[in-house]
Amino acid sequence: MANTLYNKGREGFLDGSIDFDTDDIRMMLVKNTYTFDNTDQFVDDITPATNDNGRTAALGSKTVTSGVADAADTSLTATDADTCDAVIIFQHTGSDATARLIAYIDTATGLPITPSASATVNLVFDGGVNKIFKL
Repeated sequence: MANTLYNKGREGFLDGSIDFDTDDIRMMLVKNTYTFDNTDQFVDDITPATNDNGRTAALGSKTVTSGVADAADTSLTATDADTCDAVIIFQHTGSDATARLIAYIDTATGLPITPSASATVNLVFDGGVNKIFKL
């Protein structure tokens, strides 16, 4: 699998229900037991819920210049000592049932990773032309 946007994430950008630079956008580290499914729409579609291995706070310093999503590097605390193959970007709403999935990133420096339980995992975004992702 290569980095990709979820179909409903793309739809959200087109219909205006996702505004990357003003919405509360977060990331989740997902275990290698999660199988990417482009029809997944919300965080609670990532089943079982035990695939979640930690989440960031809201991304800061977000920009969208020339259709390229970028933000300040961030970190999260891993919940388990399990192998993780990807991070997922999502629009945080306070409820996993309505938190829209945006992007699946499995091709990046440092992935896969097997953090220790309670370890800090630093997420450093690409400094190249596509940053986090490009529409």
